Amino acid sequence: MKFCILMGSPRERGNTASLLVPFLEECGAIGVETQVIPLYDRAVNPCLGCMTCQDAAGGPGCVQDDDFEEIFQTMADCDVIVLATPIYAFFCTAPMKALLDRAIYAGTKNYGREKGARLLAGKRLAAIATCGYPPEKGADLWEEGVKRFCRHGGLEYMGMFCRRDWGRGEPFLNEEREQDVRDFAQAIRISIRAEGL
Repeated sequence: MKFCILMGSPRERGNTASLLVPFLEECGAIGVETQVIPLYDRAVNPCLGCMTCQDAAGGPGCVQDDDFEEIFQTMADCDVIVLATPIYAFFCTAPMKALLDRAIYAGTKNYGREKGARLLAGKRLAAIATCGYPPEKGADLWEEGVKRFCRHGGLEYMGMFCRRDWGRGEPFLNEEREQDVRDFAQAIRISIRAEGL
């Protein structure tokens, strides 16, 4: 079983990164292979809206020469896509938004000469997020966007793990949060195993 973690934070030691450490440790302990792609280290330009991709039936077919197609292939080759991001202005960070715009557009052939495949259909997707508000007020719009991404692309949404940064000098990661994110990794694996995979 393989998880592709798309890391949308610019901070190598920030809150989102701190949640990923126990998550990745737990994945290793339960036999899940992981690949982390730090999006701030990759070149993924915004979608041009040119629609060239819509007539490329066999793959994304984007005209831009950047890292998108390589990342998209990693997404297509894994069992679970994990979107890890801090919430800025009630949504994910800009590199992740650019990637998702292109992944859903180039990956869902609805607008070409012939209606084609949804290239990520059947994949599973989960989210790990951090924010400065209660999750139900800080990450709710992001989660709704992720759910719609999944519905449109034919992916199975597996839930979101989100924790708030209280600021004021309080440490973000504690034993309870560390165990909770480990449990989230376990829950994803258990859900997939229950489906016989």
